[in-house]
Amino acid sequence: MAGVTAPRPGIAERLSEMIRLPTVSAELEERGTAPFEAFVGLIAEQYPLVHEKLALERHTAFGLLFHWKGAAPGDPLVLMAHYDVVPVDESDDWTHPPFSGVIADDIVYGRGALDDKGPLIVVLEAVENLLSSGFTPARDVYLSFGGNEETFGDAAREIARVFRERGITPWLVVDEGGAVVDAPLPFVPGRAAMIGVGEKGVMTLRLSARGDGGHASAPPALTAVRRIARAVDRLGPRTFRARPSKAVGRMLAQLGAQTPGPARHLLRLLGAVPPLTGGLFAALGGEPAALVRTTVAATMQSGGTAANVLPSAASAIVNLRIALGETTQQTVMRVRRRIADPDVTVTVIEASEPSPESPTDNVQFALIAEALAVSHPGVAPVPYVMMAATDSRHFHRFSPAVYRFAPLDMSNAQRASIHGVDENVEIAALVRGERFHRALIQSIPPHSPEPESL
Repeated sequence: MAGVTAPRPGIAERLSEMIRLPTVSAELEERGTAPFEAFVGLIAEQYPLVHEKLALERHTAFGLLFHWKGAAPGDPLVLMAHYDVVPVDESDDWTHPPFSGVIADDIVYGRGALDDKGPLIVVLEAVENLLSSGFTPARDVYLSFGGNEETFGDAAREIARVFRERGITPWLVVDEGGAVVDAPLPFVPGRAAMIGVGEKGVMTLRLSARGDGGHASAPPALTAVRRIARAVDRLGPRTFRARPSKAVGRMLAQLGAQTPGPARHLLRLLGAVPPLTGGLFAALGGEPAALVRTTVAATMQSGGTAANVLPSAASAIVNLRIALGETTQQTVMRVRRRIADPDVTVTVIEASEPSPESPTDNVQFALIAEALAVSHPGVAPVPYVMMAATDSRHFHRFSPAVYRFAPLDMSNAQRASIHGVDENVEIAALVRGERFHRALIQSIPPHSPEPESL
């Protein structure tokens, strides 16, 4: 990448400053909006060229949209991230305080290091470094940062609406999602860059029931609490059939091509026989099972006012992640059939459909692969299905190429620390992440009226 100055030192210190701002979107009532406004000010302070050269629009109280005008008109590149984080359980035993941003042993510790201030800062670093060299992208680039992704807020939704209102169709959207990981499946060795080409839908349901209240000394056969407990128990892991999507087949084919030994033949077989894939992955449980079917998990329960009083009402909250190829309507119908109790009311609190699958045989995916070759030589891009929700779901309805990939190296322990304890990122991973985005932006082709497929 000729003509580009070397990355600025101090990326770890800048991320540390970001982590020290407790932008916890689920705790707005307790903390207020001050940390979020301070974060906006910190971007301007840390990235003066971004602040000076890019136009900034505020959408809702938490949406930041930076516009970098390209050399010529054309459908833009949109780089997404979010700057809010999830709460911390104060009883958890963190090695370093979660909002202290400690830097130790070439690692940055703290809530948001991986989700999602680390992926956000490498975007800003790349843009600042390119601006300092006088670089202008071939087409427009937008940086879309949301401050309430973790609470399913409307910042990214509003930004996507503005794009549609203005008639702007992104050429390529890259948001958080997969990462550069070791052993992407339990029986697959080596490293891979997992690129989310699709995203499962999200649904939250409330199960509620009523019953006769009274003294707990003479309970009826079926109380409101027991009715809800029975309903939750009926929503076990096998509630939904395993149905691997095309993306899972593409993932297995790619992994098979780079895996030595007998595992290569197993992966090829699995890729060719979806029912076999579904059965094996479902049996493995955990992430493999979640790749091939809709998951259901009861996350909250309530009912009752005292230890010796029968509650007249009880409820449970159930979170579902809907597999690609299924719909929210089908999902609700399946839940009602499994519960098989007309006295349990099933209410949809929120729902979003699974995404369409983005292709892997187009110029956009090839561009991601080229940037990956610069930042992580020898690591192959592997398509997969994103199981968690991202802000990019607001773009995939009208943008043909949406991918979910944070270009950071993440060990299994680091991945487990996301939303957990001792979240951390290696400084070397941040440097490689900046290199990825710099290469990606530099390689954007000018607008072409012809179909951009390989």
